Amino acid sequence: MTEPDFEGARAYALARLAKELPETVTYHSLQHTRDDVVPAAERLAHAEGVNGEELMLLRTAAYFHDLGFVVRREEHEQAGAEIAAQVLPSFGYTPEQIEKICRMIMATRIPQSPTTLIEQILADADLDTLGSEHFWKQSARLRAENEAFDGPISDVQWYQTQVAFIENHRYWTASARALREARKQEHLAQLRKLLKHAQRHASEAKRKECS
Repeated sequence: MTEPDFEGARAYALARLAKELPETVTYHSLQHTRDDVVPAAERLAHAEGVNGEELMLLRTAAYFHDLGFVVRREEHEQAGAEIAAQVLPSFGYTPEQIEKICRMIMATRIPQSPTTLIEQILADADLDTLGSEHFWKQSARLRAENEAFDGPISDVQWYQTQVAFIENHRYWTASARALREARKQEHLAQLRKLLKHAQRHASEAKRKECS
C-alpha cells in the first residue's frame, strides 16, 4: 500500500487557511493551527509514545481541525471533517484513515469527548494554550474574534465566560496534565481576581449613574 501524501495534504490545509479565513478570525487562525496546535500535538504524541501511521494521521487531523472556519463558524468541526472526507482521498488516504482523522477533528468540539488516545491528544493540543505562557495573548485574540462576530462583550461577561470554561475543562492525557495543568490553575486564579475587580468596577459605575 502506498503512503498517503501527507505533505500535499498539509500544504492544502495551510493554503486554504491562509487565503480563505476572514480577517475577523483572529484566534482560530493559520497561526493557531500551524504554531500552536500542530506543535502541541507532536509534543504530546512523542510523550505518549504515538508514532508511525498514527502520528501521521494525528498530524493530518491537526492541520485540518479548524479548516471548517473557511466555510462557517458554527459547527466548524463538522465542516472541517467534511472537507477532510472530500479531499483526502485525492492525497492517497484510505477510508479507514479518513474516518480516524474525522473522528479526531470532531473530538475537538466543545464539550470535548475523545475516546481514543490520538483523539485525546488532539483535544488536548487544541486547548494547550489554557496552560501555556501564551494564554493571555491568545485570550485577547479570542475575545476580539468573538466580538467581531457577536458584538461587544463586557469585562464581567468575558471573565465569567473564561472562568466557567476553565473550571469545566480537563486535560485528557497524563502528558498534558503534567505539562499544563499547574499553569492553567494559575490562570484560573488570576481570572477570578480579574472578575471580582470587573464586578466591583461595574457596580461602582452603576452607583454613580444612579446618584
